[in-house]
Amino acid sequence: MQLRKATRKKAKIRLGLSAVSGGGKTYSALLIAYGICGDWSKVAIVDSENNSADLYAHLGDFNVLPLEAPFSPEKYIDAIHTCEKAGMEVIIVDSITHEWDGKGGCLEIVESFGGKYQDWAKVTPRHQAFIEAIVQSPCHMITTVRRKQDYEMTKDSSGKIKVEKGGLKEITREGFEYELTVNLELDMRHNATASKDRTGLFMGKPAFVPSEDTGKIIVEWSESGEDPVAALHQAIANLANCKNNEELADFGSVLPDYIKTDVRFREAASKQRKTFSTAPAATTAG
Repeated sequence: MQLRKATRKKAKIRLGLSAVSGGGKTYSALLIAYGICGDWSKVAIVDSENNSADLYAHLGDFNVLPLEAPFSPEKYIDAIHTCEKAGMEVIIVDSITHEWDGKGGCLEIVESFGGKYQDWAKVTPRHQAFIEAIVQSPCHMITTVRRKQDYEMTKDSSGKIKVEKGGLKEITREGFEYELTVNLELDMRHNATASKDRTGLFMGKPAFVPSEDTGKIIVEWSESGEDPVAALHQAIANLANCKNNEELADFGSVLPDYIKTDVRFREAASKQRKTFSTAPAATTAG
C-alpha cells in the first residue's frame, strides 16, 4: 500500500455540442476547434450534414471530409483515422446522429437483421468500436449531435393516458455523454450551457456564446493535467490485476472520487469481485 500525490496528466479534449436544427452546432464547433489549435489547416470536420461545413469556408482554410449514406459505424471510424493520419490536431464529427439514426446507421442495421432484441448483439460491438475511435483518438475530438423534442406518456387524475412534452433528447445511443469531458447544449440563440463538465470551467456558469476563446480556455485546461475519460478506462482495465478483495480495496483507495463513483467502474469492480469467489481454492501438499 502506497500513498501518492493527486495528479492530473495532460489530456485530449472530448467535447460534445448538442442542439436542435439551426442551433449553431457546426459554426460553434469550428470556432472552438480553431481556439484549441490556432491553425485552421490542422482542423478537420467529418461532415455528414449535407456539406454544411462549406457554408463556413470564410472562417478559414480548414479541411472537410464529406460523408454520404450509408452512415455505418465503420465509415465514421475510417474517416476519423483518415484525419489522424493527415496530421490533424482537432477533428470535428458533425454529426454523430447519423451513425445512430441515419440511413445505414445502427438502428437501420438492426432492422435489416430482423429488428429483434438479440440482433443488437451484432450491432452493439460495431457502435462501441465507433465510440472507442473517438475516445482513443490522439487528436482533440469535438462531436455534434442533433436534439429533438421528447414525449412522455402520463396518466391524469381520472386515469386517462395522455401525451405530454418532455425535455429535448439527444439523437444518439443513450450514455454517449459519459465518454465526454464536456457536453454543451446550445439553444436557438446559440447560447451554451454545460450538461456535463469534468473541467469545472462551465458547469453552473451563466449561458455563453461559444467562440475561439472557449477553445483557448479548454486547451489550457487540457494541457495542465490528466484526461478523466482515459483515466477511467485505464482504471477499469487495471481491475484485472486485482486478485483478491484486499488488493481491490487498496487499488480503489488511491483512485479519485469521479472514477470510484462512476457506474461503469462500479459495475466492472463488482464483476471482478465475483471472480474471487469462483476462483479454485489453493491446495496444499499433505
